[in-house]
Amino acid sequence: MDPTKASILVVDDERNIRRTLRMVLEAEGYAVLEAESAEQGLEVLQSEPVDLGVFDIRLPGMDGLTLLSRARELWRDLPVIMISGHADTSDVVDAVKRGATDFFSKPVDRDRVLVSVRNALSRRDLEGKVQALSARERRFSDDMLGESPAMRKLREDIGKVAPTSGRVLVLGESGTGKELVAAEVHRQSRRADGPFVKVNCAAIPSELIESELFGHEKGSFSGAAARRRGQFEVAHGGTLFLDEIGDMGLSAQAKVLRALQTGEVVRVGSEKAFTVDVRIIAATNKDLEEEVRNGTFREDLFFRLNVVPLTVPPLRDRLDDVPVLAERFFQLATRENGLRPKPVDPAVYDRLRQHRWPGNVRELRNVCERMVIMSGERITAADVPETVGPRAAPPPPPGSADLSRYGEVPLKELRDLVERDYILSRLEEHDWNITQAAQALGVERTNLHKKIKQHGLSRAGRAPPREEVEPDEGGEGNAEG
Repeated sequence: MDPTKASILVVDDERNIRRTLRMVLEAEGYAVLEAESAEQGLEVLQSEPVDLGVFDIRLPGMDGLTLLSRARELWRDLPVIMISGHADTSDVVDAVKRGATDFFSKPVDRDRVLVSVRNALSRRDLEGKVQALSARERRFSDDMLGESPAMRKLREDIGKVAPTSGRVLVLGESGTGKELVAAEVHRQSRRADGPFVKVNCAAIPSELIESELFGHEKGSFSGAAARRRGQFEVAHGGTLFLDEIGDMGLSAQAKVLRALQTGEVVRVGSEKAFTVDVRIIAATNKDLEEEVRNGTFREDLFFRLNVVPLTVPPLRDRLDDVPVLAERFFQLATRENGLRPKPVDPAVYDRLRQHRWPGNVRELRNVCERMVIMSGERITAADVPETVGPRAAPPPPPGSADLSRYGEVPLKELRDLVERDYILSRLEEHDWNITQAAQALGVERTNLHKKIKQHGLSRAGRAPPREEVEPDEGGEGNAEG
């Protein structure tokens, strides 16, 4: 942690001790806040973000050990150093049990204080990095494998945008690995040493999403027993990944937009704004342009987020990557389940490569783990689940083999009829998911919408009444990246 950005709260009833600690700490670039009682210290903790607490054990009124416990209730990850001139072993043990990071005695020794403070801040910083790195490394190498043109292009695009400050919108079906793309953008960014914080907007109830993102004050709503930092604040100096942002309610969208515009957030139950330095990466399996048209997603927020879109290809569009992914998943499954490595028959990879994988990479990983667990000494084609088989070829456009069904029509009209049937077949193949159908056709979504209107297409394949709205997108899948 950069000392010039670390804020330290010193709570001691002796003015000389507070003055000495302030001089020592400010000389090293720390920002120092003071309180002469535990009660004053709690007021500071309830109103100011603090990186470290230095509390005296013996205080008038509430003692320092009680303050330590209350502070840890407010800020669960707050490191606290205890000091005293009359402490015994039981005090030290009690302080450690309550979560104290370190302990030193009076009179204050400058070098001892600085070593303790640096260690406490470094430990907190390191723990955050280890957690973020562990989560990143645990999954990144698993799912971002592949040498298909689509994956090479995706990695190339990540390499371009990651070092910049541009906001990224990751698009793709459920199970394709959108979170891994976001984590890789963070890893290659200038914020790689900062936290990578994920919020699954679809997994949090709408009434709690604002508290999760921006934090809340104690008593701001039923169940708010203590102040809580929001994920914007937790991600300060790093990256905040808003997964499945298409499921976020309009109220929370408005506050996210304000945070993007001003760089400030306000906790629920507070009127005080404070600045955060966060890079936003958002992801969704929905067509946000369609959501904007439907009035369920703010257009201004969409434009703020959609600076650099990255599309993660579905596994069916890169089937040549299946063998290398499966090999990796077999290795992981044997290790995670405490089994010995098993040889795999080549026919297994051939069979896996023929499946369409509607659940994408996540489905492949689950199938591979099942085969590892249920197979014998080696993995054979007989171990491949019956539900995994040759992919069904997309239905050919009606009339592609026999144009006589169109009768005697001018060439231009024939072209329109064939185009209509071909677009309809792709829409039905992708269950009327506009984004996926547009990708299969190689056109922009807006152009596909125009073609749907032009040809009067609907789910049933019949011309809709004039007042009918554009077809919706079914089969979006669960909100999980």
